Amino acid sequence: MTAGFAIRPLRRDEIDTLLDQLEEIAEERRWIGSEPPIPRDRWQEEFERRWDDDYYALLASVDEEDRLIGHLTANGRRGAAAEIGMAIIKEWRGRGVGSALMQACIDWAHERGIHKLALHVWPHNDAAIRLYEKFGFEREGVLRSQYRRQNGELWDVIVMGRLL
Repeated sequence: MTAGFAIRPLRRDEIDTLLDQLEEIAEERRWIGSEPPIPRDRWQEEFERRWDDDYYALLASVDEEDRLIGHLTANGRRGAAAEIGMAIIKEWRGRGVGSALMQACIDWAHERGIHKLALHVWPHNDAAIRLYEKFGFEREGVLRSQYRRQNGELWDVIVMGRLL
């Protein structure tokens, strides 16, 4: 346990809690691609379908009472790149959870012979960009007007990657 939290694999019985948290983060309309309502049933099916796949990791960050406070997903096969995504609940942001999840992901990727980690991040998410750069991710490009938001705005996304 570090600074009041620990990193471990997500348990199957935590998927509903994970989806609850993603709904909460989507309500902020700032940090993840989905906006409310999230496609909960589809995401539930995807998590269940991929659960036993060797190329898929669901890492959980939990507090002292073993409550889910954040997660990281990684999807990649040996010798290939892995796509990652991360979300942390509001009250735990800026407290080292992202760093711990990222280090656990890098360890997971090394163990599986994955050669690269890749991700997308919003240009306005300065804290996440700083985190990724701290772990050696580099900006590889910008996808202009890639995501249409519910209000009609078109948002760019920064593509980042780290060779392992």
